[in-house]
Amino acid sequence: MTISNHASVLITGAGRGIGKRLAIGFAKAGARVGLLGRSRGELELTKLEIEAAGGAALNIRADIREFELIDAAIDKMIDTFGALDVLVANAGVQGPIGPFAEIRPRNWKDVFETNMLGTMNCFRAVLPRMIERRQGKIIAIAGGGASTPRPNFACYAATKAAIVRFAESVAEEVREHNVQINCLAPGGAYTSMTDEILEAGDRAGTRELDDADQIRLTGGVSAEKQIQLALFLASNRSNHVTGKLIHANDDWKKLEFDNMKPESFTLRRQK
Repeated sequence: MTISNHASVLITGAGRGIGKRLAIGFAKAGARVGLLGRSRGELELTKLEIEAAGGAALNIRADIREFELIDAAIDKMIDTFGALDVLVANAGVQGPIGPFAEIRPRNWKDVFETNMLGTMNCFRAVLPRMIERRQGKIIAIAGGGASTPRPNFACYAATKAAIVRFAESVAEEVREHNVQINCLAPGGAYTSMTDEILEAGDRAGTRELDDADQIRLTGGVSAEKQIQLALFLASNRSNHVTGKLIHANDDWKKLEFDNMKPESFTLRRQK
C-alpha cells in the first residue's frame, strides 16, 4: 500500500520502537516523514535509515509535554513539506511497574503528562490546520490495557484507555470537517518496553513476564502488520472510518468496503 501525493506524516516518538517502525514504513510507501522525539541521537539514526533507502525525513527534537514546542514543530513540517497530512501520535512511556498501592504518586505523574497530555497537545496543535484545509488524518497509538484490565500496569493502562475515549470523542467533533481520527493497537512487539517488563521481574506479574519473554523470542506482532494498518488509516481508503480502535491483528481489510455499526471497534471493542 502506498501513500498518495507524497503525503507528509509527522510521527511522535519516532526514534525507536513502534514509532521508528512506522516512520520507516511510511517513508518506504512514499511519504515525507517528520521524526519528532526527545533523543537527538535516536532521531538521527532513524533519519539515516530512511534516507539510505531513498526516503525523505525531517528531524524535529521536541518534548510533546510542551504545547509551544509541538506547535512550532507543526510549523516546521509545513515550511519544509508544504503541508501536514497525517499525525501519528505514538510517543509514550510505560512508567512504574508493580501493584498500584505500592507506587509513589510522583512516579505516575510523568506517565499522564507524556501519554495523555502529550497526545492532547499534539491533537490541539494539528487540528486547527487540518480543519482549515478540510483534510487530515490522526492515528493515536493505543497499547496494552486500552480495552482490557492490566494488573501492575494500572497507570499506563489508564492513559491508553483515556487516549482511546479522547480520540473517539474528538473524532465526532471534527467528522464534518473531513478529518478522521482513529486508534491503532499495535499488539505486543519487541521494544524497550519489553525489556523494562523483563527487568521488573516479579513486580510485573507472571502473565506479563511470560508474554514479554515470548515477544523477546519471537519479535511479537510483525512490523508489516502494524505498518499496513497505519497506511490504511492514513489513506483515502479509510475516509469513512473514524473514531475506531483497530488492532493490527484484526481483520481490518474488510473495513474498506463494509458499513460499520456506530459501536463497532470502539473502546468496548464490539465487533
